[in-house]
Amino acid sequence: MAGTGDSSKINVIPDIKIDKPVISEVDREKAEALKDKANTYFKAQDFQQAITYYSEALEINPTVAAFHGNRSFAYLKTECFGSALEDASKALELDKSYIKGYYRRATANMALGKIKIALKDYEMVVKYRPNDKDAKTKYTECSKLVKQQAFERAIRGHTEEKKSVIDTINLENMIIEGDYEGPALENDKVTKDFMVKLLQHFKDEKALHRKFAYTMLVQILAMFKKLPSLCDITIPEGKKFTICGDIHGQFYDLLNIFEINGLPSEDNPYLFNGDFVDRGSFSVEVILTLFGFKLLYPDHFHLSRGNHESDTMNQMYGFYGEVRSKYTNQMADLFQEVYNWLPLAQLINKKVMVMHGGLFSQDNVTIDDLRIIDRNRQPPESGLMCELLWSDPQPRPGRSPSKRGVGIQFGPDVTKKFLEHNNLEYIVRSHEVKNEGYEVTHDGKCITVFSAPNYCDQIGNKGAFINLGADLKPNFKTYEAVPHPNVRPMAYANSMFGFM
Repeated sequence: MAGTGDSSKINVIPDIKIDKPVISEVDREKAEALKDKANTYFKAQDFQQAITYYSEALEINPTVAAFHGNRSFAYLKTECFGSALEDASKALELDKSYIKGYYRRATANMALGKIKIALKDYEMVVKYRPNDKDAKTKYTECSKLVKQQAFERAIRGHTEEKKSVIDTINLENMIIEGDYEGPALENDKVTKDFMVKLLQHFKDEKALHRKFAYTMLVQILAMFKKLPSLCDITIPEGKKFTICGDIHGQFYDLLNIFEINGLPSEDNPYLFNGDFVDRGSFSVEVILTLFGFKLLYPDHFHLSRGNHESDTMNQMYGFYGEVRSKYTNQMADLFQEVYNWLPLAQLINKKVMVMHGGLFSQDNVTIDDLRIIDRNRQPPESGLMCELLWSDPQPRPGRSPSKRGVGIQFGPDVTKKFLEHNNLEYIVRSHEVKNEGYEVTHDGKCITVFSAPNYCDQIGNKGAFINLGADLKPNFKTYEAVPHPNVRPMAYANSMFGFM
């Protein structure tokens, strides 16, 4: 449900009254003015500024459910699902009849994969707004997902050992139609010529033949299975190395990175640090490009898993829908099997650690602890693997619960202690949109790089990548978004996520 107003109400029997502080009329007017200012920023899609002014309004008058509801919506827009959930719950605590609170809370729980809990809030809306078409649609879709998850759990419970999707694929019987004019593997091998042609083929909005796509996935799965959860990378003297952050299905911006920085090669190695897919609607083109270069240059092209290389995220934010639209359900399942084997982190010259999310809820974690993580699974809700994919830095010392609702937030002291304990210089991570495409925090010891400019066609941020030499001094290159074909972001996403 869109909008930042507060007109939607439902009639319910009120719970026990909550004691509210007495707010003067002057303070009410101040808070209302700040809320209006926040709404202006929200409409301009400057969600961080909107959050700032909603927060100021709440500091003056914390008794208005709509203020919490509006900030909850802004948090949803910035993927701070834990904070969005907290605000929506507070809004409903203040006013049980505030219908948007149920929407916001349900959306936050959906984003966190807590579909069964979300269903309860959609039930409330449908109960008290039986003619609300949008609510009915979301309730129906959520119900389907709950049943689907229950069915999948039951199937897993009756299967001693889950078979690989590869066992269901017959590559030999896949016929290459006579009218196919796209790139072809040479003796089932990725070559430089194949990759150059593939980039142009994708740029022209054409699909790689399914036989070649399946072949690449089978080969990349075998390659990833041989790698540890934390991999070692060496930058020799006189050589350049490039680290890229989130791409999120923005294929034409990926092409722009290669235009600016050169195509991957043995002399121009890259690391892409997770969140290759979802949101943007060219995720298939992005991931097949990245896997192709990994197959071509296995020792000079590196990939780490992000929190969006997971079943729950892909079902919600578009990748599953896109693969099923462009290829098959079977291929969507195979991608998930491949994602489970992606490395979780990289160690450059034994001095710089790169992971998608961040650091840990416990002290004294070692590099060796990370090497032996059992990663062949969906990301758990806690522990080292979860935190590598989900955590974020914070400016204040110590640790705090994550604004996302998963992982933690860690301060400069946590970073310093981890680096000293493992004899490292700094960490590089991604996972967060930054206006300039990158940010250096924690006294220079924590670098964030985000490579998807104008994220979701609405944020207006720059993209960035990092060039390193053997001295490990980071050099940042920023760039603007480039035009892409007229396919909107989230075009393949679950209908539950119309809020984006």
